Amino acid sequence: MSPATPIRLGYGTNGLTDLRLGDALALLADLGYDGVGLTLDHMHLDPLTPNLAARTSQVAATLGQLGLDVTVETGARYVLDPRRKHGPSLLDPDPDGRAARTTLLTTAVQVAADLGAHALHCFSGITPADATPDTAWKRLEESLTPVLEAAADAGVALAIEPEPGHLLATLADFHRLRGILGDPEPLGLTLDIGHCQCLEPAPAADCVRDAAPWLRHVQIEDMRRGVHEHLPFGDGEIDFPPVLEALAATGYQGLTVVELPRHSHAGPELARASIEFLRSQAPLKGAPTS
Repeated sequence: MSPATPIRLGYGTNGLTDLRLGDALALLADLGYDGVGLTLDHMHLDPLTPNLAARTSQVAATLGQLGLDVTVETGARYVLDPRRKHGPSLLDPDPDGRAARTTLLTTAVQVAADLGAHALHCFSGITPADATPDTAWKRLEESLTPVLEAAADAGVALAIEPEPGHLLATLADFHRLRGILGDPEPLGLTLDIGHCQCLEPAPAADCVRDAAPWLRHVQIEDMRRGVHEHLPFGDGEIDFPPVLEALAATGYQGLTVVELPRHSHAGPELARASIEFLRSQAPLKGAPTS
């Protein structure tokens, strides 16, 4: 058996939206996080306003000064449409809407490359009322193909996330997409540990082991069975030591990012409490040993 890989922790900026990005990054470095899950949004490195390359360069410099690694996340709720959460998606009935999401993701590929991110996160979106399952999968294939091409050219891993309620909701759905696309090299997986607890038939630790060959990004929080609500650690049902032991055993070297997007009002305190909790549960890079 190969030795366990220490888990490297990050915290998502979508849980720190009341802080300026520089203040959020400094907080995470001070708390001892190894990196950050950076959601591109209007308050944190807006991907749709001018001078993106210059602003990205400034963020890269700050990350370097603070010693933080980064994953780029694209789950901002209203970045494309101020009236539709996560709209338009890769499955949108309007071809122009789908193209807008594809363009955002290809822009995000470049941001990820410029930041030296270890992965770019995305998700499929909810199947629209107008679409049969076959139509939705075809739209996803067509919408993702240019993003995968851009990712291959940039050397960036694209990590799609199974999301409860979306077309691509489970690990089985991820493997279906791999088959449809011909298993392209840049395509990997974002595994959200809470989503495993919420939706997958297997225990979360088994999900980690099953997903290991395709892991490119990991998100973590507490959750209850059948309820898609991201919870602070200790407020849900997950038994974390077996999950974290399984993750360490995979050899995964990217970030494991705390994902609490509805808790920005308490972001600084939850960032502190989260790293303290996780340090008590598993071997972490740089964590003190007893």
